Amino acid sequence: MATFFRRMAIRYIFLTLFFSADIGFFGRVTPFGINYGQVANNLPSPDKVLELFSNLKVTKTRIYDTNPEILSAFAKSNVEVIVTVENEMLIQLNDPQQALQWVNGHIKPYLPDTKITGIQVGNELFTNGDTTLIQYLVPAVVNIHNALVRLGIDSNIHVSTPSSLEVLQESYPPSAGSFKSEISGIMSQFLSFLSTTKAPFWINAYPYFAYKDDPSRIPLDYVLFNPNEGMVDPNTNLHYDNMLYAQVDAVTFAIARLNFSGIEVRVSETGWPSKGDTNEIGATLQNAQTYNRNLLRRQMANEGTPLSPRMRLEAYFFALFNEDMKTGATSERNYGLFQADETMTYNVGLSAFASSSSSSTSISLTSSAAHTKQAASKEFQSLFFWVFLCLLNSALCGFV
Repeated sequence: MATFFRRMAIRYIFLTLFFSADIGFFGRVTPFGINYGQVANNLPSPDKVLELFSNLKVTKTRIYDTNPEILSAFAKSNVEVIVTVENEMLIQLNDPQQALQWVNGHIKPYLPDTKITGIQVGNELFTNGDTTLIQYLVPAVVNIHNALVRLGIDSNIHVSTPSSLEVLQESYPPSAGSFKSEISGIMSQFLSFLSTTKAPFWINAYPYFAYKDDPSRIPLDYVLFNPNEGMVDPNTNLHYDNMLYAQVDAVTFAIARLNFSGIEVRVSETGWPSKGDTNEIGATLQNAQTYNRNLLRRQMANEGTPLSPRMRLEAYFFALFNEDMKTGATSERNYGLFQADETMTYNVGLSAFASSSSSSTSISLTSSAAHTKQAASKEFQSLFFWVFLCLLNSALCGFV
């Protein structure tokens, strides 16, 4: 009996030391994504952006084209990249041979060195001003997927498209979520493709817009993830303490209404502008900082929505930089977490992940080579300790 307790005590001590250390699986930072827009004339070079990502331990990004400079710069890094087919390319990709040539020229040359994990075919096609493009969506996603299969590079790349919340006819309460009737036919075809290929449904979700349009009825704390009473869906009794999760679940219910299940809903864009015009209520630096800081905390906690609490909601922040060449309202040019000179627009807590920072508003970058060496060292430590733990456990089990 004494031997048994001694064995258990030793095992407990080593397990405690292992799981409390900043090594191995349990010591890794949960990955989160940031959209890397390029509608600006003053942005740092892609290799500098990679250094920024490496320093902040950002491992997922989405770009709005297939920029060869970015894809080449991100080769042999640990950053997963989702690329985008520009809307104007959809008519061309209606031809299977053209789709094959596109994949051969824009995707295959960068694999496997660059971790391309997704292809977004168009952007917000269901609500784009050119409504004729919608009819080309399903043929384009099918042709691109088939081209990936034909080239033998489909196993790690999903094909999908991001939609805005305007695809919904109803979104409140979440259980009433439904797609607009005029797009239900094409949406059903698209969902059938996603169900067959196990690809996610991506949504661009901005609680900011809902608040801006109706600030007298929508509580600011509810859209900012701050403590609040929230709302209870009367049909499901699910409690929502923030609007983003309610929007995501509304999309899940809309998908179910078209008789599809098991399709994961992910957030391709969400964010808050730090500056706006006089009529853009809520577009302030403080609100932007609060929204993104609170969302980052939720992401690091691996949270799911009330409808899918055990599945971490994957969300991509919009955006990495302020983009000075965007047209329209002032807010359009002020969604960036960073300025073009790589200083923070505001601190949402990303500096906590950086290996070094010179102040609360700027980042001191380390070289990607140094980061690679540090990452390799940590991976080796992780492997060593797992082997050590297994050997220790085996020895203790046989200890008499």
